Amino acid sequence: MTSDSHDLEKVSRLTLEYYERRAAEFWEGTRDHDVSQNIAALLQFIEGPPPFTLLDFGCGPGRDLEAFAARGHIAIGIEGAAHFAAMARAHSGCEVWQQDFLKLDLPVSRFDGVFANASLFHVPSRALPDVLLRLRACLKPGGVLFSSNPHGHNEEGWNGGRYGVYHDLENWRRYLSAAGFVELTHYYRPAGLPREQQPWLASVWRKPAGVISAGAAGAPVPAGRPP
Repeated sequence: MTSDSHDLEKVSRLTLEYYERRAAEFWEGTRDHDVSQNIAALLQFIEGPPPFTLLDFGCGPGRDLEAFAARGHIAIGIEGAAHFAAMARAHSGCEVWQQDFLKLDLPVSRFDGVFANASLFHVPSRALPDVLLRLRACLKPGGVLFSSNPHGHNEEGWNGGRYGVYHDLENWRRYLSAAGFVELTHYYRPAGLPREQQPWLASVWRKPAGVISAGAAGAPVPAGRPP
């Protein structure tokens, strides 16, 4: 095993441990957050008639899974922290797969949309290309990826026990474009404030129709066998 893989395992382990220790606290602090703007940004670009099959990537305790299900969609969560996964199942009644973001095993061309709200910024930059390819592969042709991340000037490292990467718009565009996504729109949150008071960068991307689903370095992504 390379030193790089050891480093990535440490990033994943310590970040997940951070959330495991604070699962109840995190739920109480975020359960009432209004992310309806982000949910609408994903749904408005999905083509075809609902209900949609959606993957909530980093679903946490299940707040947004519950919101998607309440709108009549088929929502599945993916979450690395065991406590969060259990809470999400209980709160939403939806299927939740417990998977490490850096060891994804996803079905090919299954989802109309992927909702990655405050999750992808935890992926180290050297692992991000592979993760994005796997998310693209799990989308149907023409499917839509939504992401919202705290932005910055491309700083990367530990912050209060969690690992994070704080991309600016141009850097984020480079990663998503290299993974084969086409940008649909982007905006900063919360709405209506000066940019220096908008810590979140949200963006919406489409997997072009006709793109062959593949994993890192062109390797096909295996069909997932979720628990």
